Amino acid sequence: MKNTEYANDVLVSAGWVDANLDAFQAEDPDYRLVEVDVDTEAYDESHAPGAIGFNWETQLQDQTTRDILTKEDFEELLGSHGITEDSTVVLYGDNANWFAAYTYWQFKYYGHEDVKLLDGGREYWLENDYPITDETPSYPAQEYTAAGPRESIRAYRDDVENAIDRGLPLVDVRSPEEFSGEILAPPGLQETAQRGGHIPGAQNISWAAVTNDDGTFKTADEIKALYAEKGIDGDETTVAYCRIGERSSVAWFALHELLGYEDTINYDGSWTEWGNLVGAPIEKGSAE
Repeated sequence: MKNTEYANDVLVSAGWVDANLDAFQAEDPDYRLVEVDVDTEAYDESHAPGAIGFNWETQLQDQTTRDILTKEDFEELLGSHGITEDSTVVLYGDNANWFAAYTYWQFKYYGHEDVKLLDGGREYWLENDYPITDETPSYPAQEYTAAGPRESIRAYRDDVENAIDRGLPLVDVRSPEEFSGEILAPPGLQETAQRGGHIPGAQNISWAAVTNDDGTFKTADEIKALYAEKGIDGDETTVAYCRIGERSSVAWFALHELLGYEDTINYDGSWTEWGNLVGAPIEKGSAE
């Protein structure tokens, strides 16, 4: 299961999940497979056998505060789906794991140790003809006790302002058009900010730069070289952001988990917050 080239044992292959589907479908909570997307329409049509379906927007976000779940709500969600703090949880989803990576980050925020991503996500599973079903599993409820929160992996407005003041690395993983301020959101998605542009001093390094065409992650050496070209080597606090925090979670995962750059933080408020703040500095124009 372990890919020894990465700093942490946090990726599993589709082949490994396929070989262990019996364990993922068992009633005991040792192993749980979870598909996470912005909605559950695709999950309802087909998913890996035994996989639980989480709706990122309605189940993993507080709809009133536009924030991650409280510790209590996180515990309730996981426990009600047969997950304990000791479960081995494998997450996967669409868009090369956008929302699965965000959920992984949220799991780590609340101290879940044994959580991993399925390398390549939902598309890889489907395109390589791994088994699927439309049956929704039901597992006995469990008691889930969260740890944390681990604030060391989360960035807030003050952290961003500090990064600007100190010249610390800021990684904007959005498209060049979003970065320049030409558009406010990817085509077809909701515009969630009043202003376009980017945080002053940010480097535009696409979330997709760390993945291969099939959605799997590039090698550690390739990812390390990619960021090193922009002067990011893990020696300083590095802040990753996007529009709503999901694409930046992919970059955070690559930097913090795959490369072991411990001082990497995810600004989940991202451009939805920054682009709406009165008086917050922004820059427009393309990357150099």
